[in-house]
Amino acid sequence: MGEIGVISTALNGANTVYLADLHAKWAKDPQSVDPSFAALFGALGEEESNILADAGGANWASHPSLLEIASISDKKHVTPDIDTAALLSSVDDSVRAIQLVRAYRVRGHLEARLDPLGLHIPPAHADLDPATYGFGLQDRTRPIYLGAMVRSLLPGRDSATIEELLSALRETYCGPIGTEYMHIQDPERRHWLQARLEGDNWRRFFSPEQKRQILSQLTEAEGFESFSHKRFTGTKRFGLEGSEVTIPALHAIIEQSVSHGTRSVSLGMAHRGRLNTMANVVQKPFAAIFSEFAGASFKPNDVQGSGDVKYHLGTAATLRVAEQDVRVTLLPNPSHLEAVDPVVVGRVRAMQDLDGCISMEGRYRHLGLLVHGDAAFAGQGIVYETMAMSQLIGYRTGGTIHVVINNQIGFTTISAHAYSGLYCTDIAKAVQAPILHVNGDEPEAAAYCARLAADYRREFNDDIVLDLVCYRRHGHNEADEPAFTQPTMYKAIAARPTARTLYAKRLLREQVVDQEEIDGQWQRFQDHLQAQFEAARHYQPNREDWLECNQDPTRLSDISPREQPDTGVAIDELKRIGQALTHIPSDFSLHPRLNRLLQNRDQALETGQGLDWATGEALAFGSLLLQGHRVRLSGEDCQRGTFSHRHAVLIDQLNQNEYVPLNNIENGQARLEVYNSLLSEFGVLGFEYGYTLADPEALVLWEAQFGDFANGAQVIIDQFIASGETKWLRTSGLVMLLPHGYEGQGPEHSSARLERYLQLCAENNLRVCNITTPANYFHALRRQIARLCRKPLIVMTPKSLLRHKDAVSPLEDFGPDTAFLPVIPETDALLPDEKITRVVLCSGKVYYDLHAARTAAGRQDVAILRLEQIYPFPQEELEEQFARYPNAKIIWCQEEPQNAGAWNFVDRRIEQTAEQVSHASPRPIYVGRAASASPATGLASEHAEQQTALAVKALG
Repeated sequence: MGEIGVISTALNGANTVYLADLHAKWAKDPQSVDPSFAALFGALGEEESNILADAGGANWASHPSLLEIASISDKKHVTPDIDTAALLSSVDDSVRAIQLVRAYRVRGHLEARLDPLGLHIPPAHADLDPATYGFGLQDRTRPIYLGAMVRSLLPGRDSATIEELLSALRETYCGPIGTEYMHIQDPERRHWLQARLEGDNWRRFFSPEQKRQILSQLTEAEGFESFSHKRFTGTKRFGLEGSEVTIPALHAIIEQSVSHGTRSVSLGMAHRGRLNTMANVVQKPFAAIFSEFAGASFKPNDVQGSGDVKYHLGTAATLRVAEQDVRVTLLPNPSHLEAVDPVVVGRVRAMQDLDGCISMEGRYRHLGLLVHGDAAFAGQGIVYETMAMSQLIGYRTGGTIHVVINNQIGFTTISAHAYSGLYCTDIAKAVQAPILHVNGDEPEAAAYCARLAADYRREFNDDIVLDLVCYRRHGHNEADEPAFTQPTMYKAIAARPTARTLYAKRLLREQVVDQEEIDGQWQRFQDHLQAQFEAARHYQPNREDWLECNQDPTRLSDISPREQPDTGVAIDELKRIGQALTHIPSDFSLHPRLNRLLQNRDQALETGQGLDWATGEALAFGSLLLQGHRVRLSGEDCQRGTFSHRHAVLIDQLNQNEYVPLNNIENGQARLEVYNSLLSEFGVLGFEYGYTLADPEALVLWEAQFGDFANGAQVIIDQFIASGETKWLRTSGLVMLLPHGYEGQGPEHSSARLERYLQLCAENNLRVCNITTPANYFHALRRQIARLCRKPLIVMTPKSLLRHKDAVSPLEDFGPDTAFLPVIPETDALLPDEKITRVVLCSGKVYYDLHAARTAAGRQDVAILRLEQIYPFPQEELEEQFARYPNAKIIWCQEEPQNAGAWNFVDRRIEQTAEQVSHASPRPIYVGRAASASPATGLASEHAEQQTALAVKALG
């Protein structure tokens, strides 16, 4: 008998059982089998527990397990009737076959049929060729032992021929689904995905009724685009043509997630297909969309705001899915396509926190679903920043499902020019997210992968990416001519039937539907759209459609800016907060240098004098916690504070345990959460903004390590924080803490770019403050919750003032009948008001420099006013102060260069205010640094000279 015959005989009958027996023995003790077999079984790469469970036999089996057979054989010293030499000679075949199987699991996607246009035909890859592993054509029909490694591919089999292996492997990994999951380091996740992908058989996954449902969803997707294209010719809508499979994929994700217990879905996406998703997934009335196409307002008549283009807007609805209610919210988004990603994730985290989802196990109840474009997914760094937060304790949400609408082009840029990796999704590997690539003209494959993604997220609380490889039937928008730059692609597109047409033909062949049903389904939907089109003429937006998730209508308005709510707190309660703040458990090992800090805080609270900035902040936090308001602060190194001043979270020096004093005031209080963020501004600020959208009753703060670091998050500031209310009717009470002040530390460590925030101010959209006292900071924070409306608060926070002996407040300034002061008047005893020759108006830290210079000079004729809130500009308060000093010149003094800081914002406002009281010299005089391209000098000596000079000049 030839070699092939010997091996074939060796792998028949009892010999296969014997190999399986050896495999089980090896799993118990690798030293118990011949080294050649040990090498084989080691190469199989299976978990020992899986092997032993398999060898143990099924609980319903009548035969003994392999382990029992092995035990009997050992006791009787009986060796099965086998040809040992033949078995050993098969080891090489088995190892090489194992390498082939693994190659397909790792690289099978390289030969997957992913491009619906057929323009990219994947080349043959050597690693997927059996010949690479020594298997010629003559070797492909003999069985090879592979143990449980092939049982997900070939159920019930221990061995297979190369032909059988290839057929199963190519159907799984080289069809319309290409998967990347072998980069995942966790074996449990890899094995779970492997078992699902190889065992589910997606081609038989859907019942006839489910197939008809997919066809219906494709009909709605294509039907909406077709109807809109005819009725609104030339109007930009960034349609979904070519990517209609997105709609059944989103439906499948939501349906499968709801089956797991998901209660809310927060959806973020860019322009492409947004209107279609609004209508066919979130069920925004077609009449509302058609009304907006016709130019009608998207918002109720009694609500102010500038509005936005229709494909930026959000919408929300409570849907009935699988007999369960689920709230689906599509968040509004600007043209900065991926900027919404962290906003969605932050919103989801807030929803989870409100729902009491403390552990990862409960977070599945609220899902973040992000729909990306291929070019943006690869090109925008915020995608990585969002993913980088996915498993961090302060930002995790139990996994986000990412869907990429892969048009294989970004505006006019093809893939070869858009990213350097193999796929636009390669960045997801950085967080070991599995990636499912799917041919967009295979709706069942897409729906299967969508359900698999939802299952994976539920199982492992991790991110997962679904890459829908599609095309874009029109240009970047419907008025664009794509053939200018992609003639070959658009010739192929013009000749390509739609995904619905192709799928309908498939179902006809399968006899799932007939032509009458296909045609009737289309016509009924077109008739429905026509009725909605006619109803659009009289459509009126409903206020309730816009005040999404916990948004009371009062949050869209504001009381008079001059009316400051009483934000003082009873002295006894302040002292009770202080006691929790300064008393540490006896078994907690505190860093020795912090003992003095806590003693100083305790003494200040006891005497009621000398409360510093960090103490004022802590009292604000603690008082809100006692009122039931969650307080959340995140940013780089914010637990202790960049300037080692806050120490909101204490670390045990012996065991690294954390202790948060303000979480131990009383039982049942709300929680303070302080998280040191990853080194990100864009992503983290977007996350915190999103958090405020879902929980307006929480005080949410983001702190920049240095103020000008917020430059990295400018898109979030411009597009969401400053303008989100007027564009989308979405309010936020987010607080931004931006360290600011000129202390000779160089350009980036001086200026928080106050001028940039003031330039954004209009329509009472922001509160911008440069505060000088801990008490006023305390009131500014408490005011964020005390007022019914929600407005973002931008605070230029101090650095040197954190420990300045004069930048302190007495306890009584935090007590009853106290409130925020937009303007702090002169506090020293000076000459009578009519003899004051100069009024120096300033903001922030420079006040203390001016005060020290005035004291040193013995000047009694110069009053110093502090503008604590720059916007909304406190005109009435300033009028009262200017009226006191009718004979004084008005000086505006700032540390910042003349082209920076507040000067250009306050200049005319000061003049108009002074004119209201008929002041003799209403035009303010500027005193400060000269205009400069850089925010500050990098030389400490030069800084000191400039600072001294401006103080002297301001005082005259």
